[in-house]
This record gives sequence, C-alpha cells and structure tokens, in this order.
Amino acid sequence: MAKWPDDDVILFDGVCIFCSRWVRFVAKRDTATRFRFTPIQSDYGARLARTFGIDPDDPDTNAVVHGGQVFMKSDAALTVLSQLPGWSWVHVLFAVPKPLRDPVYSLIARNRYRIFGKYDACFVPDADLRARVIE
Repeated sequence: MAKWPDDDVILFDGVCIFCSRWVRFVAKRDTATRFRFTPIQSDYGARLARTFGIDPDDPDTNAVVHGGQVFMKSDAALTVLSQLPGWSWVHVLFAVPKPLRDPVYSLIARNRYRIFGKYDACFVPDADLRARVIE
C-alpha cells in the first residue's frame, strides 16, 4: 500500500454530520493536539483518499494515517481513540476480529446520512479547530 508523507492525519467526510461530530470529539480530547484533520471534499483530502483507494465522491470509510500506516474503517476509529488520553483501554477492542468489527462500521457508514443527516456544504470548524485542518 502507498505511503503518505504526513502523519496523524484523519480523513473524514466533511458534509456528514456524524463524521464532523467525530472530528470535534477527537479534537476536544486530543490535548496534545497530535491529530490533524482533512475533509475528503478538500484537494488535500481527495488526494489522500485516492492514494488509499477511497472514492472521494462516494466515501465509505474514514481513514487515519498514524505511525506511517493508513488505517481504515474500524481500525481507523480504534487507532484514533486508543491514542487519546483516558481512552487507551479501547485498544482491547482490537481483539474483536476485524470481520466482526468492519461490517458494523460499514452498516453505520452506509446509512450515516439517513441516520445522522448531512450538511449542504462542508463543515466549517471554529477558529481553534481550523488551525488543525489541512485543506
């Protein structure tokens, strides 16, 4: 799989309300400001998505580049959570087999707009979060 030069970058669907709330959740708890964020609708995000085989026009997963590797679906969510202060316990969920975790992730991802809604335009973060967004 291709490498990406930046590390600790979270790729997310910027029009998805659930995904945008995920970004705010992570940013609030990431006291070391380790993670940066890029909406798939941005030029940078679309390039990142295509590099890792994600269709920028129809994304079915978020992704995170961490430790020089890309993680997708449930691996991405668990990797991010396990790096946050007070959330390291989440690492034990990697013991649940990926063939069980990913279908649950995919079910939510496929229905995210219907369940949580969708913005008309890409989510615009506040000033503090804006400094951590790569476009």
